[in-house]
Amino acid sequence: MATNKKKLTTASGIPYAENENSMTVGPRGPILLQDFILHEKMAHFNRERIPERVVHAKGSGAYGTLTITHNITQYTRAKVFNQIGKQTRLFLRFSTVGGEKGSADTERDPRGFAIKFYTEDGNWDLVGNNTPVFFVKDPKKFGDFIHTQKRDPYTNCKSATMMWDFWSLNPESLHQVMIVMSDRGTPYGYRHMDGFGSHTFSLINARNERFWVKFHFKTLQGIKNFTDEEAGAMRGTNPDFAQHDLLTHIDNGEYPKWAMKIQVMPEDDAKTYHINPFDLTKVWPHGDYPLIDVGILELNENPDNYFAHVEQAAFAPAHVIDGIGYSPDKMLQGRILSYPDAHRYRLGGNYEQLPVNKCPFMVANYQRDGLMTVNGNHGSAPNYFPNSFDEIEADPHYKEPAWDLGAHTADWYDRNAEGENDHYTQPGTLYRLMSPEAKADLIKNIVHSMKGIDGPKKELITNRQLCHWFRADMGLGMAIAKGLELNLDETMKHMPA
Repeated sequence: MATNKKKLTTASGIPYAENENSMTVGPRGPILLQDFILHEKMAHFNRERIPERVVHAKGSGAYGTLTITHNITQYTRAKVFNQIGKQTRLFLRFSTVGGEKGSADTERDPRGFAIKFYTEDGNWDLVGNNTPVFFVKDPKKFGDFIHTQKRDPYTNCKSATMMWDFWSLNPESLHQVMIVMSDRGTPYGYRHMDGFGSHTFSLINARNERFWVKFHFKTLQGIKNFTDEEAGAMRGTNPDFAQHDLLTHIDNGEYPKWAMKIQVMPEDDAKTYHINPFDLTKVWPHGDYPLIDVGILELNENPDNYFAHVEQAAFAPAHVIDGIGYSPDKMLQGRILSYPDAHRYRLGGNYEQLPVNKCPFMVANYQRDGLMTVNGNHGSAPNYFPNSFDEIEADPHYKEPAWDLGAHTADWYDRNAEGENDHYTQPGTLYRLMSPEAKADLIKNIVHSMKGIDGPKKELITNRQLCHWFRADMGLGMAIAKGLELNLDETMKHMPA
């Protein structure tokens, strides 16, 4: 009688005869060493977990498309943008930043917004957040900052004292802190938030002209956030709310969409613009550089296996394509190095051979061997360059125009030197643009968090941070001081200059 049933086998294809009972000496005797299927199952089980991401460990993802709706070829020759109506497949991973893989995805935190575009010129990774700015502007500060968002080495608990101590000592963080402490820090899942490339990148057109660019993705579902109380309740009710929300809406055919837009700055403007356009703690005012429509991003396919696609997805800002380039943004320069290094550690040196990371078009290089090579290792082709056999060559048409770096002196420059030390104007402007309800929520959230500061330095840290709030906006500082139930006259006497 015909049967469509498949035989259960080991990873080497050997059929199992028994998969529920171990081989023993008699029904109650010890297990025999020769039951290698038992050993194979247990050994693989012990190796199922790979290191979680140091940051952005908790994440969700889906496949989709970018459809071009507007012509921006005057700014870039990137093939992904070369025709209205063109569609490019993509994978987008959302995430929280500070929590572990098992943490709640409604925590107060920025959200990662990382996109891998599978283009005919290679994979383009645009790795940003749901905020246009970040806490620090120099990559040397990144590890220290992240340590304050993780666990105290003594208590192994999260610590408001560590967070506010760092922020109060680094006023460049104020802009991002204000965003995260608003209700934007607790978005209602991933569908109802905007995304940003955050960094300044460059666009290069067919005439080899360079423009500076910021990438924006505006949610077409509308902005929706949890209040602090709602987010706290959801953490206890469903710590996977954002994952479930994204998954079920795509399964039901309710595909989330974002409008892709860009801000463009002529290359020469950067030399005279009143703020440093490569400072990740600053935004470009839209009045100076308005948003330009590009296309529609849609998520329309859930991965069939979370681990294979979402957990193994690897994004790197180093991965840009022809027509899109880097900038002197210090944080971007640091991430160009650190992100691929993180993936090599977590997934191995051949992580780009994994299906979710693999370029679906041509790959031709001389990378060979290493752990988990799964692409045939390029067969009998030469593993050195140049050679007389394979006719692979570098293409000078992809060369970018030279950078004019201005200063030619290599040194350690103070990131907050005169002209780079205004950490208060943009946060203050952001506060004054908020609605009365948003201001009230922001103040409540800040007060709630700062009340968690404790220990012998509580007064010092609190007063130092209060000083920053006052410098951003006097009314904001007064409201936070009142919420903390401080004696304002006494506080002002002890506040740092």
